[in-house]
Amino acid sequence: MADQLKIRVNERLIEISSAPETPLLYVLSDELHLQGPRFGCGLAQCGSCSVLVNGVEVRSCVTPVAAVVGKSVTTLEGLPAWYAFQRKLEQAPALHPVQEAIIDEQAVQCGYCFNGMIITAAALLAKNQRPTEAQIRSAMNGHLCRCGTYPRILKAIRRAADKMHGARALELEPAGVIAETAMNDAPSSPETESEVSR
Repeated sequence: MADQLKIRVNERLIEISSAPETPLLYVLSDELHLQGPRFGCGLAQCGSCSVLVNGVEVRSCVTPVAAVVGKSVTTLEGLPAWYAFQRKLEQAPALHPVQEAIIDEQAVQCGYCFNGMIITAAALLAKNQRPTEAQIRSAMNGHLCRCGTYPRILKAIRRAADKMHGARALELEPAGVIAETAMNDAPSSPETESEVSR
């Protein structure tokens, strides 16, 4: 019998019994019982199965487990610890800032795509502290959201970037507050209105 493979997942070195050609996704879900990466298409087209391998997003449904021997695999479950290691934090937060932002922006509907969206956004923000909207769109290209919450996902990634890099996240005012402010700032006398129209 061949030697069993050892892979590093979420900073734990684990001996697995799967054959070397087994897709990494099957090892993560069936053998290690991790629920972050999901089977979506099996063709690396939707992004649901994404994981980080040495900090780079990889589609685990088409990656043989033998390809990650000697490398570090990070799943959704290990993302907060990965973030803490990168930022040299003493303790890992409960959630990665991208996870928090996805929740805050209510970007998840059915939840099927969010693993890949979060993994890819975290990898992007680790490399690019202030991505433009075009850069975010480019990075997220190839991730399918069946519910169509792309605008919320983009907003969540911008929120996470602001939180991670010290800027205050954009606070949106409720419509009523905006309307009230506009009414209070409106000219109060006919003279002012005529002066404004000049």
